[in-house]
Amino acid sequence: MKNQTKLFSVMLFLILWQAISLLANSDLFPSLIDIVKSLNEHIKNKELFLNLAITLYRVFIAFFITMFIGIFFGLLMGFYRRIDDLLDFFLVLGLNIPALVTIIICYIWFGLSDFAAIMAVVINKVPIVIVNIREGTKAFDKKYMDLAKVYKLSKKEILTKIYLPQLYPYLMATTRLSLSLIWKIVLVVELLGRSDGIGFQISMFYQYFDISSILAYSLTFILVILLIEHKILKPIDNRLRVWK
Repeated sequence: MKNQTKLFSVMLFLILWQAISLLANSDLFPSLIDIVKSLNEHIKNKELFLNLAITLYRVFIAFFITMFIGIFFGLLMGFYRRIDDLLDFFLVLGLNIPALVTIIICYIWFGLSDFAAIMAVVINKVPIVIVNIREGTKAFDKKYMDLAKVYKLSKKEILTKIYLPQLYPYLMATTRLSLSLIWKIVLVVELLGRSDGIGFQISMFYQYFDISSILAYSLTFILVILLIEHKILKPIDNRLRVWK
């Protein structure tokens, strides 16, 4: 029933899109057929796969660096009040700096390079991960620690049986949120200062008002992210729920 509802929502979206396209009768609102034709052309010339691979490389490098730094400082700030007080100002500052400002400053400081592009994404998204993980650690139920003392659990048992099961919902939510935000900001970074990738290609299509190609490229990348969600993140989430 759940899958049928999801399928119905997708079909409804496609029908509405096609209907609006027919009513608009304009190249600025291409039909599904036009988008598929454009996608097929880009697949044939192989540029789409090259740019997709480049963008995915930047996304995953930025994602893993962001998650590592964010989880590390999130745990520190969640467990230690003094560190939380010390870093809270920098965290608030990071949360409120516009992504566009971060990108431009990184390009000015480090040049139009992949290093600057990835650095801009990491700086912009690390604070979000820190906040989520910090709140997750603060939400720990302390009564379990009292039980751990009673049963004299080892540090490893405390970590695997008390901390991780309580933290995993925040980890999974943060993972999904970070991935969804990072790939979007990577496209902006590529649009502003790189000469390859999905974002750069979309900027080229924009100059020629090629809406079909913009949507074809966007659709491809969205499908890849959805594939990652269903084939990697969701199975991990299901296993963790059973473990808990």
